[in-house]
Amino acid sequence: MEGRKQTAIPKFLLLGLTDDPALQPLIFSFFLSLYLVTILGNLLIILVISSDPHLHTPMYFFLANLSFTDICISTTTIPKILTNIQAQDQSISYAGCLSQMCFVLIFGGLENCLLAVMAYDRYVAICHPLRYTVIMNPHLCVLLVLLCLLVTTVNALLHSLMVLRLSFCTDLEIAHFFCELTQVITLACSDTLINNLLVFWGTSLFAGIPLSRIIFSYAQIVSSILKIRSVGGRYKAFSTCGSHLSVVSLFYGTGFGVYMSSAVSDSSIKNVVASMMYMVVSQMLNPFIYSLRNREMKGTLGFLFTGKKKVHSPSFL
Repeated sequence: MEGRKQTAIPKFLLLGLTDDPALQPLIFSFFLSLYLVTILGNLLIILVISSDPHLHTPMYFFLANLSFTDICISTTTIPKILTNIQAQDQSISYAGCLSQMCFVLIFGGLENCLLAVMAYDRYVAICHPLRYTVIMNPHLCVLLVLLCLLVTTVNALLHSLMVLRLSFCTDLEIAHFFCELTQVITLACSDTLINNLLVFWGTSLFAGIPLSRIIFSYAQIVSSILKIRSVGGRYKAFSTCGSHLSVVSLFYGTGFGVYMSSAVSDSSIKNVVASMMYMVVSQMLNPFIYSLRNREMKGTLGFLFTGKKKVHSPSFL
């Protein structure tokens, strides 16, 4: 092991889905399409929210931040994939790998926290409607977003600094399409016990706490909805959180798929595909979920493209 240590500044190799030259143009077109749809879709969500004063509410403020986070996650990973395929070079520098890993942790954790904050917003809107505007005031909304960003940044920097203390071997092939934290740690020649413990506790805290907050919020929401006597009232109350629940299911469903894939399968291709669903596809689908399932979003989109006036109905969104 000591003889395999890297003395110079190492370079990592991102193996991606496959190294078959015949499939590279197809993979390039696939990721480019995903990236363009993700960027344009999330930019459109931000444009719609910023252009319509009726959408300047806490829920849409958080949604705009979620869309911006999705853009950042995709921009952190996909451009490097496209560059490597175009240049026919799978390498990524040591500094580039650690930077990419850090930003993935920041924006991935930020999306996780934002989903929990949005669940709290839906909880207040449905369970405490008369106090909604008082509780979810603009100052609190901005403070929650900044707190999420601070917590995830500290977590990402801590992991990155702990990786800096590791020495790496000469075999630096990452069976992934981006520098993922656990994949980088497994390539180290030095002791990784502290890093693995930090990953375990960090994942437990920064994934477990937001997920618990979401489960608690929706348990209270369901309890409140069941107390509504009319079927129409129940449907209207549930429709205000249907889009968010769909995004939460997609985010945590694909995340659970990544965990199960790595736990029960040794196939690197299956692990890469599962991670791609979690890191790329879910960010692409979020704008479609919110635009297709949300009446106010569809109304504003129709106004932007056709110029026809729209009628807004009262909503907690």
